[in-house]
Amino acid sequence: MEDDPDELFPGDRGTLDPEVRRVLVHVLQRRFLSADSRAEWALLLEHQQLIESRMHDLYVRLVVDLGRGVAYKQQVRSDEFEVPILLKDAPYNRTETLVLVHLRTVFQRESAAGEPAPRIDIEDIEQTVLSYLTDADGSTARQQKAIRAALDRLDREGVIDEETLGRYRISPLVEVVLSAEKLAELRAWLREQAAQQASRAATAQKTTAQTTTAQTTTAQKEAAL
Repeated sequence: MEDDPDELFPGDRGTLDPEVRRVLVHVLQRRFLSADSRAEWALLLEHQQLIESRMHDLYVRLVVDLGRGVAYKQQVRSDEFEVPILLKDAPYNRTETLVLVHLRTVFQRESAAGEPAPRIDIEDIEQTVLSYLTDADGSTARQQKAIRAALDRLDREGVIDEETLGRYRISPLVEVVLSAEKLAELRAWLREQAAQQASRAATAQKTTAQTTTAQTTTAQKEAAL
């Protein structure tokens, strides 16, 4: 039998056009697909139902947010029947979460002030995030390295875009990653963490003062003898 001239590779049984296949792969491959990728975005909207059908076969849901100009995927889960899990969660670590909270806060504030494309400098990010880190997170140099690694990940995911060295444009994707409800929860968590840290510091300071006083009293008694 002669090879099918429409085959893209030997044994190809796919029915989607090559361009649509690439969009499908990109949606599955990336965390987000932004409207900034105009060609891919146009193909996604044009063939949305077909791409959704293919994804549903894999128990994956396609979410297209036209308002924010972003598309992303969600793992379908059900209590009624067993669903094979294709997508694995890649949770953000502590430093990445702190960076996200600050980015989301700045985006919310600047957007409310009418800024269509909020931007932020790395110095601002480091100053805020470092204030929440402790000695348990390592030296200052190690903490700064972790912050830059977090920014690199968020840049790859499209949450931010480094326009010039050390200056980032915050994407509306940050609202998808951190909803207003989740932001409120994390802010409460940060306030609790800060209060606990302050309490520990006060206790340590009080203990040090008591120890110093006791040592001074002992020394005075010994001197008197």
